[in-house]
Amino acid sequence: MRRLVALLLAAVVVVGVAGYPVFVSPQVDDVRAADAILVVGGDGPEARVRHGLDLARQGWARHVVLSSPGGQVAKYCSLDDPAFTVECFDPKPRSTLGEARELGRLAKERGWRTVIVVTYPPHISRARFIMDKCFDGELIMSAAPLDLSVPYWAWMYVYQSAGYAKAFLQSGC
Repeated sequence: MRRLVALLLAAVVVVGVAGYPVFVSPQVDDVRAADAILVVGGDGPEARVRHGLDLARQGWARHVVLSSPGGQVAKYCSLDDPAFTVECFDPKPRSTLGEARELGRLAKERGWRTVIVVTYPPHISRARFIMDKCFDGELIMSAAPLDLSVPYWAWMYVYQSAGYAKAFLQSGC
């Protein structure tokens, strides 16, 4: 029994250490001028939306695209700002893959070559991986500020790891 507990504890430590650079401290890019800003959806999207709109107000892009699964952020979809436009879409499927597919479609249609993608830290690496499959241009990954509890971080390790496994198994966009 002690051996099993020791193995489980070792596995938890290995997963925790291996996941740290992917989920807690991912590679976030320096923001620079882009054709558009894509704010992905998910739980508690308000901080991400505010971050994306702040980037637009700072002049990094003149077009903001909000993923709004089920109308989640509908109140921002008709935002009237002279410095930039805002549009929303409901991703199909309602996942990062659906968001990446819409990014790829919009980029081809509008000639976008550089896009800032806004999400939260535990999702940055997986979002980059999936977006790269559907968008041929340059991705600039930006993390919205987020204060997460320890239990939520633990849940994100599990959830994002499962999402990575699924993304690895999917071929193409």
